[in-house]
Amino acid sequence: MVEKTFPGRKISGRVFADLVKERGGSLSHSYFSNILAGKVTHPSEEILRALGLGFGVDWRFFKEESEVVDDVVAGLQFLAKRRTGEISGIAARGLDDDGLPPELLQFALSLLEDTKARRSGGPGGGGGSADTKPGADAKPVPEPDPEP
Repeated sequence: MVEKTFPGRKISGRVFADLVKERGGSLSHSYFSNILAGKVTHPSEEILRALGLGFGVDWRFFKEESEVVDDVVAGLQFLAKRRTGEISGIAARGLDDDGLPPELLQFALSLLEDTKARRSGGPGGGGGSADTKPGADAKPVPEPDPEP
């Protein structure tokens, strides 16, 4: 990756750390050197973001393929449901530059599936409306007769 990004140049850990800093990130030169030497095998997302800044790529480039696939699938499912009108009116509170986290996308999709199941009488549903409050379809309890 270093050769492809910086062809014909020998990039030291210090130079790379300075480049990351110029681009708004933080990475120590010794940590970068340890990554290159194979001493670091599972860097944090913060470190992956710094590497992305230094190499000029999206930080997810450095994530495990399965994690990226899960993120992409959740995002595509979300977009598809947004286009069909199954999801609308998303509030953007708490978003960062990466958009909705995959966990939130999965949660939103699971809520949508639960609502569909309730409306159709599927698993976990009673066939009632999604707007029905719990216990709303229960029969009223008769009042006791007044004492004489």
